[in-house]
Amino acid sequence: MDFLTITQLLFQGFGITFLLFLFTLVLAIPLGLALSFLSMSKFKVVKVPVKIFIWIIRGIPLMLFIFVIYYLPSLLADGNAAANIFNTIDLRATISAGKNELLWYGRFLAVLIAFVINYACYFSEIFRGGIESISQGQYEAGYVLGMTKGQIFKHIVLKQVIKRIVPSLSNEIITLVKDTALANAIAIPEIIHCAKQMASSQALIWPLFYTGAFYLAFVGILTLALGSVEKKLSYFKA
Repeated sequence: MDFLTITQLLFQGFGITFLLFLFTLVLAIPLGLALSFLSMSKFKVVKVPVKIFIWIIRGIPLMLFIFVIYYLPSLLADGNAAANIFNTIDLRATISAGKNELLWYGRFLAVLIAFVINYACYFSEIFRGGIESISQGQYEAGYVLGMTKGQIFKHIVLKQVIKRIVPSLSNEIITLVKDTALANAIAIPEIIHCAKQMASSQALIWPLFYTGAFYLAFVGILTLALGSVEKKLSYFKA
């Protein structure tokens, strides 16, 4: 296999990597914001279970959590592999497409669920820290001006929170890019998995190292984009 062919195959794998990154980001940020509000609730019946849930998810390695999500349906069905809904999705998709090789849509869904829940919990702590860092005096000033709680959050608090959490959020987003490699644990054909297949079928080890260039390029683009966002949000200075 020549360099251009290998690059093209790795680009196809990176497309799946990018989809996992994008879907996780789009779904985990609003879910994380919702979890942050629940974790700050005045009602202990809501606050305590949410905090315990976040603690558990943050304490479990992401790869282990992927296995939990993927194999949980089978475990609940007394170890019956046929009861795994993700395998069923893959099998039905393969039959519908008339292909010989098992497709990966169900497994991708399992990984996506694990990623979204995991990163939502991390994002929730970032959001919570940002919201709680705003002084109570700003809320009181809003009330004096006749603003509702929602208006105070939207027009006064939110912009300051976003400015304060962008650096921490940026770090998590870049970590997410690298964590997508864990999807190959259940044979999702992302870029690392593609390189490993070349190593086993073509006895080519260098494509595995070549994948680093894809990650570096993507992280570099994200770093520039997030840095630009941080500069544009520099309207609040100490």
